[in-house]
Order: sequence, then C-alpha cells, then structure tokens
Amino acid sequence: MRTTVRALLGVAVLAICAAPAMAADLPVKARPALPPPPPPFSWTGFYIGANIGGAWVNGTVFDNFTGASFDFNNSGFIGGGQAGFNYQINQFVFGVEGDIDGTTISRTTNAVATPIGTLQGNLNTDWIATLTGRVGITWDRWLWYAKGGGAWVQESATLSNLTTGVSVGNSTTLDGWTAGVGVEWAFADQWSAKIEYDYIGLNDWSPSTSSIRVNDFLTVQSHVQQVKVGVNWRFGGWGGY
Repeated sequence: MRTTVRALLGVAVLAICAAPAMAADLPVKARPALPPPPPPFSWTGFYIGANIGGAWVNGTVFDNFTGASFDFNNSGFIGGGQAGFNYQINQFVFGVEGDIDGTTISRTTNAVATPIGTLQGNLNTDWIATLTGRVGITWDRWLWYAKGGGAWVQESATLSNLTTGVSVGNSTTLDGWTAGVGVEWAFADQWSAKIEYDYIGLNDWSPSTSSIRVNDFLTVQSHVQQVKVGVNWRFGGWGGY
C-alpha cells in the first residue's frame, strides 16, 4: 500500500515539474492586430461648391458734355458657385479657384438739371466672376488663405433725358483685378464651409450717349466689395500630406 502511494506521489511530482516545459512548447496565440491609424487630413484635391452673400458697389457716372455726375453707391445680394483645386505641402496649401455670382444690385439716381434737360442715370451690376490663385496655411481642419487674380463684371448703364423722354443704354463686361482673404473649415472628410471677403477694382468704361447729345459719352467708374459664405465638396484628391 505504501509503495503504491509513494509511486502516485512520484508521478504527480514529475507531472508538476514537466508542466512548464510542455507549456513552453505549446503555440502562443497572436494578439489581434490593431487597426492602422487614419491618414492625416489633407486639403489636396479638386472641389466644387456654392455660395451666397452680399456685395457693395461704389460707382460714379460722369456725363462728359454737361459735367453732370451721378453716384451709384448701392448694395445687394449675390449667389453662385465656385470650383478649384488645392495642393497641400506640410502646412501650406496652394491652389487655383474660379467663381461666378449673379447679383441683385441696381440703382437709379436722382434727377439732375442740365443745359440739355433733366438727366437721370441707372446702373445695374448683373454678374461678377473671378479667377484667382490661393495660398494658405492650415491647422488641422482649418485653412486660412489669401487670394488674388483677375475679375470680370457685367454692368449695364442707362442715361435718360426726362425733359425730352429720350434714353440710351449700354452694357459691357468690365475687367479688373481682385484680392481677398478667407477662412475655411472642413467639418467632414469631403465637406467644408468658408467665409470670405473680396475687393474688386475695375477699369473705367465709356458708353456713348450720342442719341441724347451728338458726340456725348459717359465715363463709368466703379469697384466692388463682397462678403460671402459657402460650402465646398471635395473629390479627386490623393489624401495624406
């Protein structure tokens, strides 16, 4: 009996001693792989969007025969769209953008008495378009930028002689330059919102008013300021920095 107990105790001791060695030979289950971190956000890519806002036109029209002057300072709503491309290098973003907006800006002046009759002017700003380069600096999903380039504005001017009932009108697309600043926030991977201020300087133009007075013409001078908010949808980028 004692011999049997001793034998059993010996087997148990051997089993306990051998367990660590056997465990070391067992295959170890690999830990599950951690998902890769998301790539850093990048502004690189094409985008298209829409905007709304307000614009202020400061303009003056001179009648070169009578010397009459008409001020056309006025404001209105603007709305339209934009498209462009950004390329990000580290914290810097370089890009190009084009936009076009229709406006509600229209102004009819007070009547002015002149030697040839009582004159009244009207000036409409039909649409505004720009093509600019952009440069900006980022902080995560925020982009502060400046822009500058060319501008084109469609304007229509009318001069009426209230005494004779004769009026003459003309329209043209003015060219000029623009500069602006803005800030944009990417609130989703493909969506961003922005607010922007732009100044647009325009060249003068001289519509003829010969139907009111032979060889007479106007000189129209104007510039535009605009503030607008917009959203952009980004696509076609490469992601990352």
